[in-house]
Amino acid sequence: MSGNPLLTAWSTPFGLPPFADITPAHFREAFETAMQNARKEINAIADQAKLPSFSNTIIALETAGEDLSRVARTFFNLTGAHTNAELQDIERDMAPKLAKHGSDTMLNPKLAARVFDLWERRDSLGLTDEELRVLERYKLGFTRSGAGLDETGKARMAEIGQELATLGTRFAQNVLKDESSYQLVLETEEDRAGLPDFLLAAAAAAARDRGLEGKHVITLSRSSIEPFLQFSTNREKREEAFKAWAARGETGGETDNREIVARTLALRAEKAQLLGYPHYAAYKLDDCMAKTPEAVRALLTRVWAPAVAQARTERDKLAEAARAEGNNTPIAPWDWRYYSEKVRKRDHDLDEAELKPYLQLDKMIEAAFDTATRLFGLTFEEKKGLPVYHPDVRVFEVLGRDGKHVGLFLGDYFARPSKRSGAWMSAFRPQHRAKGEITPIIVNVMNFSKGADGEAALLTFDDARTLFHEFGHGLHGLLSNVTYPSISGTSVARDFVELPSQLYEHWLSQPEVLSRFAVHYKTGEPMPKALLDKVLGARNFNQGFATVEYTACALLDLNLHEIADPAGIDVTAYEKTALAEIGMPDEIIMRHRIPQFSHAFSGEGYSSGYYSYMWSEVMDADAFGAFEETGNIFDPATATRLHDFIYSAGGRQDPEEAYKSFRGRGPDIDALLEKRGLKAA
Repeated sequence: MSGNPLLTAWSTPFGLPPFADITPAHFREAFETAMQNARKEINAIADQAKLPSFSNTIIALETAGEDLSRVARTFFNLTGAHTNAELQDIERDMAPKLAKHGSDTMLNPKLAARVFDLWERRDSLGLTDEELRVLERYKLGFTRSGAGLDETGKARMAEIGQELATLGTRFAQNVLKDESSYQLVLETEEDRAGLPDFLLAAAAAAARDRGLEGKHVITLSRSSIEPFLQFSTNREKREEAFKAWAARGETGGETDNREIVARTLALRAEKAQLLGYPHYAAYKLDDCMAKTPEAVRALLTRVWAPAVAQARTERDKLAEAARAEGNNTPIAPWDWRYYSEKVRKRDHDLDEAELKPYLQLDKMIEAAFDTATRLFGLTFEEKKGLPVYHPDVRVFEVLGRDGKHVGLFLGDYFARPSKRSGAWMSAFRPQHRAKGEITPIIVNVMNFSKGADGEAALLTFDDARTLFHEFGHGLHGLLSNVTYPSISGTSVARDFVELPSQLYEHWLSQPEVLSRFAVHYKTGEPMPKALLDKVLGARNFNQGFATVEYTACALLDLNLHEIADPAGIDVTAYEKTALAEIGMPDEIIMRHRIPQFSHAFSGEGYSSGYYSYMWSEVMDADAFGAFEETGNIFDPATATRLHDFIYSAGGRQDPEEAYKSFRGRGPDIDALLEKRGLKAA
């Protein structure tokens, strides 16, 4: 291990990790060594005799443990995007150790005393606004980690942190195992009935990836199973696939997550109560824009009633379409997407099979890049031959208006068994200037289906929207222009972080963008105006369903974390009862059922915070209006404000003030209801 590449200086282009030289075995030693070195650096900050200053305490903490940060970012990007059994074993082993390392820092009384002393003297320190914001975040971080508790309380907080880290890792690995181990092999023509060519090509590619050359496989990746549910005329197979999808994390075997959820909820409640909060939701939301569970519930319930009403109207239309085919059975959850496609075809003369040939992955990437060029002056140059962790990963150098290097953008677009489901943005290196000019290395990870050999990968409109969404997060990291790592890029309030991503989605739906980049993958012809008009005319189609499946998750996430004593909760029974209480339609399930709800239980990021997407959507719907009001969706002055106050600002400003600086006022929820085509209750 003497030549461990994780512990040596990287001479790779742009400072990318030397992936070809790194093996899973390198990580264990790298973590242990880097943690030891980081602990020495942090203890030296805490133990120094000098009076606390911003430089010798806060800046020192900002730059301590750089090797550990580098190892951790490389490792956790791999465990999400390209994992294996050895990495998962290391992940289970390291989770509590890393949690202990964190608590040893945040519960160090000498270190906390230095931070609290600086906070008390903040008005006399001559700090800039950015420095004051960083100091405030440190003061809050130490307080919320339990630095003010007695020794018994601190010890318990440390124990809780380690156990939660272990549970979150197990939860995520269980969901991935359920997803990657499932395959629906379509053996006969009857099994494949109704499937369009693009889906058959993707199913053939998935089969090849699993060693089943010549067959067709449907996986539990959304880009595979959702179109299967949309097009398959074989109701029995739809039901089989849907039930497997819904049962992730609840199979009764070693990957069952229900006891993990119950224990996680109990530990979170205990943690909150140790810190003086009545329940975990109150603790978590206290450091968000929403501030209180009551504010979150007010938003969600205002949307819930019109969404349910709209979903019931949609259900009736589906039942009418089913009866027209001679199917008089009630609409089941595995029928919804199938009959929705028929109703969309009937009412809007639009079907996914007609639309998808115009949504090439490469052209949608180009569209996302071009939008960034027109808004922010960025350009993107693909670089071949650079170190990557998988052959599918593409690397682009990002240049600014002046032609200077801004950062690197990595795109990892295709589903594979080694990748967890969903889509996300992450950083191999965040931007900052705490020790010289450090430029960002940002990655977007998706789970799209590959095309047939030699054929373009084709997206659904939802896939294309996801690509724009994650690229919005990517721009938030790439355009970051702050001094300190702790407030860089997406290091903002959880219910603000989705604003840059969801706002960016709006440009995809603009005729000015689609008319240029939605071109047929074989002929190169642009999408006909009649089809484009149908796409835009159907943009609110099925929004009752989409809003209900999302909002149900957000409500149950909030409700679960308001339980003061959730120990031993029966997760399945709770979900059933809670959904009945809020009036969940029988034909729709939660977008993420509790045993597979990774946002809430594979870590604390979105725990009690799944509402954040809708909280941010109130802002994004209102924010795009700032462009529309100018008559130019690329208005330079508005784009400059967007860049300065939202995309480049990181967390250096209170998020509410950041939004007002951009928009000139607070957001209006009516813009959200209008965007979704919902009437206010």
